[in-house]
Amino acid sequence: MTDHGISLPYFRLHVVPAVVALASPTWQREVWLDGEQLEDLDYIVHVLFDDFCDAHEPARFLGGSLRTEREVELMARLGVAYSAVQDAVGARSPDEVFLDAPGWPAVVSAAARLAQVMLANDYAALAAPPEAGHS
Repeated sequence: MTDHGISLPYFRLHVVPAVVALASPTWQREVWLDGEQLEDLDYIVHVLFDDFCDAHEPARFLGGSLRTEREVELMARLGVAYSAVQDAVGARSPDEVFLDAPGWPAVVSAAARLAQVMLANDYAALAAPPEAGHS
């Protein structure tokens, strides 16, 4: 694995929790569908597609908010899975419609795999001695 490091750690602090939220159906129903919470699917989509990454074209975030080529690949898969659901239900549909869509389990699965890789990469980066650099 080549860890390109990250030049935008602030971005990653938004991206990782957004991916984890997409990987958790329980979180989605308990938080996104609660009108008193600030987080919803729209927020997550802005984090991953607009503000801190671009799940449609994540390669340009390699070394920014994404550490490895594998993260780029998995983010692209997440982008494809989410876009398929959005195309099926409509971009302005309520969160509950997205969560009940037949394609939503593919989004959760893609996010879960990406979350595993991102967290493992972050732990490995934290454990590496500072003089090790990015190998």
